[in-house]
Parts: sequence; structure tokens; C-alpha cells
Amino acid sequence: MKTTVLMPPEPYSLRINKLRDEMARRKLDGYFVQERMDQYWLTGFTGEDGGVLVTQKAVVLLTDGRFDEAADREAPYAKKILRKKRDAQTNAKEIKRLKITKLGFNPGHMCVGDYNDLKKFVAPAKLVPADNMITPFRGVKDGGEVQRLRTAIRVAEQAFEKVRGWLRPGLTEREIAAQLAYEMQKLGAQGETFPSIVAVGPNSSLPHYEPGDRALTENEILLVDWGARVNWYGSDLTRVLWLGSIAPELRKVFDIVREAHDRATEAVRPGIKAHDVDRVAREVIRKAGYGERFNHALGHGLGLVAHEIPRVGKGTKTKLEPGMVITIEPGIYLPGLGGVRLEDDVLVTDTGYEVLSALPVQWS
Repeated sequence: MKTTVLMPPEPYSLRINKLRDEMARRKLDGYFVQERMDQYWLTGFTGEDGGVLVTQKAVVLLTDGRFDEAADREAPYAKKILRKKRDAQTNAKEIKRLKITKLGFNPGHMCVGDYNDLKKFVAPAKLVPADNMITPFRGVKDGGEVQRLRTAIRVAEQAFEKVRGWLRPGLTEREIAAQLAYEMQKLGAQGETFPSIVAVGPNSSLPHYEPGDRALTENEILLVDWGARVNWYGSDLTRVLWLGSIAPELRKVFDIVREAHDRATEAVRPGIKAHDVDRVAREVIRKAGYGERFNHALGHGLGLVAHEIPRVGKGTKTKLEPGMVITIEPGIYLPGLGGVRLEDDVLVTDTGYEVLSALPVQWS
């Protein structure tokens, strides 16, 4: 009886073909995918124990018995190999079976010990470090990915609105962060894109602050940086709030950051270099006298992980392309007083940009 070979459905067939074209360009007859989100993007398989071997004719999914049924459901077109051991010898057996002679791999996804072991077992086949095989493709989202990001953004925004209405003096940063995570999950999120940053008063001058026991009080700034992960795609937003009023200098800084945010967003278009978008925001802040207080990149790509390509910062010459989703998040940080950062998620379109997030930047 002839075995029926299932063809990968879209979008996976298109993605696998892109990888195969890149393999041919680099003269590789095999590629080993080891990073979980690369694996998911390429095949649809979600298991945390997995590896994918791709040749011009085969897609082989390496996993273990815990994910036997999941592999059948999520990637039925791939040849499933259930490994009893997750070791180099088991992987090498499949590499040899596929008659691969030049196997590409991402050097950032394989430790030195694994490389040395695999190199020994696959000989005389060669292991070829091959960075940026999948990463550039992930940077440009298709319509389905953009829709998932829209959903993740809406969930994050709705959760934030619920928490905003619940805020009151005395709540600690940790309590606010926990409530925000809870509300996102209630609305359908798998979880947070990253641990939320909730910073009250002077703590908001630390860009990557971890929530602690400081309580919310009136007349202090509250900075919240958060995101929801829905169907594996994550949003990333930042807003600042205050109960009552805030220090005059922080109010001034808020207006400067908002202008930098708006001018940079308006600069987004296909073909512009990422560092030129960063420069627009940085120049607004520099002219206002706070250039040294904007101490991080303007933004980054967004998708299956919180930081994807492109980096939107100094020296990044990557040109923006339609389908890229980036964050725009200028900030000014004043030690001992507080900080302001405003962040939205922006889609590069064929003619310019679309701001995917819709939360007000400021509340009256």
C-alpha cells in the first residue's frame, strides 16, 4: 500500500519553501531548527521538547513521547521521530538517515558541548554555522500574524482599562502587576509577553524595574509596561498614570516624550532605516535638554517573542518593510524623581504606518 504524503498547509508551506531557498543559496542540504519559536513559526508544533530537520524533500520533527499526540495534531505532514534520549547520538542518527552532508544550524542555539558531540557523531558530514536563516523571515509578518498581534494588543488594553479603574492609593507595585496578569488571562491570554514593569514614583526612572513593595500614592507617577501573549504572539505597551497631580518637571517631560513618540511614529514608512526613526525621537528629546536621559533604543520588532528584528535604535541600518511590527517607546528618566515612557505597537504598511494599539496616551 502506498503511503499518502501530507503536504504542509499555508502558511507553513510558504515558510518551509523560504527556508529551503535560503538553504540552497548557502549550499546547505540540511538545516537543524532548535529554538522553540523558530520551530513553531516553521511547522506549527508547540512542544517545548522539539527539533526540526529540514532538507529539500523532508521535514522531520524530533520530540519525545509526551508530545506524540500534539505532533500529530499540529504538524501531521512532518515525519515524527519520538526520541528516547535528547542527545547528539539520536539526532545524528536522523541526520545520517537523511544523507545530509552539510548541516546548517544557528550557532546561538547550540552550546559548545552539544556542537562537539554532534560533530563527532555526524562525521564525515559537516556542521555549518548559519545565522539569520529564519530570523529575517520572522521579522516580516503575514496577515495571520498581524491579526494575532491585534488580538494580543486588544487583550492587553482591555486588561489595563480594568486595572486602571481598580487603582487606589495603598496598592503595591506587586499587587498591581499581579492583577494585570490576572485580568489578561481572564480575557484569554496564555500569559504575559514578559513580566510586567509596574513602577511608582522614583522607581519609574529605572527602565527595566522589577515591581516591589512601594505603594501607590496620590501625586506620584505610575509607569506600567506590559503585554499579553495570545496564540503565541505578544503585545508590548507602556503608559504612565497619576492620581492627583505630578511634579512640574515630570509633567514637562511627559509632553516632551509624547512629542517624540508622535514624531517618530509619523516617520515610519517602508524604506526608512530603523536608526533614522530613532533619530527623529532622539532629536526631539535632545533639543529639549534631556538627551542624556533617553538611554535605550527607540523600539524593537514584535512577534513571537518580545524583542524580534528589527532593532529600532542607533546604528541599525535595517530598512523597514511592509509587514514589520515595531514598538515606538521613547523615554526620559530622572533619578530620584521618576521617568516617563510611552509605547505603542506600529505596523509598517505599503504606504506608511498603522498604529495597532488604541489606548489613550493621556487621561484627563
